[in-house]
Amino acid sequence: MKIVVGQGSCGIAAGAGRVYDALAQALSGTAHELTIAGCIGMCYLEPIVDLYEESGALTRLVRVQEKDVPTIARAVETGDRNALAALVITDDDKAFLDQQTRIALRHCGVINPEKIEDYLADGGYSSIRKVLASMSPEDVIETIKVSGLKGRGGAGFPTWFKWNAARKEQAKPKYLICNADEGDPGAFMDRAVIEGDPHNLIEGMLIAAYAIGASEMVVYVRAEYPLAVKRLRNAIRQAEEQGFLGDNILDSGFSCRMRIKEGAGAFVCGEETALIESLEGQRGMPRLKPPFPAASGYWHKPSNINNVETFANVPWILLNGGEAFAAMGTPDSKGTKVFALTGKIKKGGLVEIPMGKTLRDVIFGIGGGIRDDKEFKAVQMGGPSGGCIPAEKLDTIIDYKALGATGAIMGSGGMVVMDETTCMVEMARFFLDFTTKESCGKCVHCRLGTKRMLEILTRIVNGEGKEGDIELLEELCASIKDGALCGLGQTAPNPVLTTIRYFRNEYEAHIREKKCPAHQCAALISYRIDPNVCTGCTLCARNCPVKAISGEVKKPHVIDPEICIKCGKCKAVCRFGAVLVD
Repeated sequence: MKIVVGQGSCGIAAGAGRVYDALAQALSGTAHELTIAGCIGMCYLEPIVDLYEESGALTRLVRVQEKDVPTIARAVETGDRNALAALVITDDDKAFLDQQTRIALRHCGVINPEKIEDYLADGGYSSIRKVLASMSPEDVIETIKVSGLKGRGGAGFPTWFKWNAARKEQAKPKYLICNADEGDPGAFMDRAVIEGDPHNLIEGMLIAAYAIGASEMVVYVRAEYPLAVKRLRNAIRQAEEQGFLGDNILDSGFSCRMRIKEGAGAFVCGEETALIESLEGQRGMPRLKPPFPAASGYWHKPSNINNVETFANVPWILLNGGEAFAAMGTPDSKGTKVFALTGKIKKGGLVEIPMGKTLRDVIFGIGGGIRDDKEFKAVQMGGPSGGCIPAEKLDTIIDYKALGATGAIMGSGGMVVMDETTCMVEMARFFLDFTTKESCGKCVHCRLGTKRMLEILTRIVNGEGKEGDIELLEELCASIKDGALCGLGQTAPNPVLTTIRYFRNEYEAHIREKKCPAHQCAALISYRIDPNVCTGCTLCARNCPVKAISGEVKKPHVIDPEICIKCGKCKAVCRFGAVLVD
């Protein structure tokens, strides 16, 4: 039997490392194979242990803890699966994966990312063999063109066009760069791909390097992803040993090397020219364009930059044909897209679906709906550069054009779900605070404009908003979008514009009524105890950090508003719903 323990970052954080060690000890001396895999995408069920019979039959165990290991070990030895019933995944949770179409994530959670043998056994490096044996660079680019693959980093620019532009340049050497600087709050798609299937990234990049004529490849990955860096570095070494990297790859005459550059975590380095500046040892700040990187990029040589997910699709496309990829999706947006589904969602994790599905399909179909069965309010798409899409737009299809029409963007794939308890003004303030801090400061519109907007939003959530603030925000948004140098500044106003567009009533309530409809802004709420519901259990009083609650045992309690710091602890611990927020 083969026992596979999911060891992506999410699984390890949930205790998968301890589970693996315990299983290794419990199964020591047996003939069973114990191995690891990356994240399969069901982060909400981690740690996950998969049991593969000799026949290939799979038993998936979820939320496994160290204490469960003796039971698992006995079941493996005896063949009795009845003892595992409490750990076996339910049919409802199986649907999380059954509703997906996996291309970029096809190996994640299935193969051991630290063994090239597993990748090869599952057809790995077949695409680069095919390309080097029978295809010209022009053939490769044409296949990508037919596929309709667009850049999955956010801009949605046709991949073939970028490759072709770099291909036509005559200067040497040429460079291929992978943008793995995944900086959006709530996004972890690229991390999961590198952790779970690093050889697929290498193969996709090799095909692109061959197409444009690059001799060196660089993966710019954030240093906050240590496991991804470790596994990618290991994969590069293995690929070199097997002849897939280096000189005269597979006796084809094509030579290409690969290295890793660990970034410092600056969000602006997700912009391709700022990334190049960082690669060259400079402060990450965008360059004026033109010239574009295809003509003058890394060390002012022809360069091409795509993100992890874009490259992860390439081997599948070259193996199966551009037409097969183009058959999925919509006329404007072909293939599949990976999303990191997070926030107030029942089933959070990685989701890969064909373009054309609706937001409702993902949030309520795959994601299972809103946690605690609260009302859905909005979904943030595209991270700090994206926008908030309200409940009335739930049937919007997922493609670049349709999402753009809502005021949001596809982005790299972050999908943060919000419920009725989310204050949309505070949400806009949160994202703008992020972009303000991450601004490189090179252009005035971004450096000062975002700061002024943040000041206004902060005043509003603190109960100090005034008439004209909404209009001033809109004016500043327009100015920043028109005047900012790079995509960070140009898209920074999006969360503000979309929340004003769809939730203007919340802004008006904060400003005119000095009320937060979501009861989240501390300056605009107050706590009280309903005497008709309070049982006098004293739990709220015992947990109040400032002793603002008084009352006798078995008698209604009272909150002193002068002492209360509005931390919400009393409401959180009350078992009877007696604590109310006004």
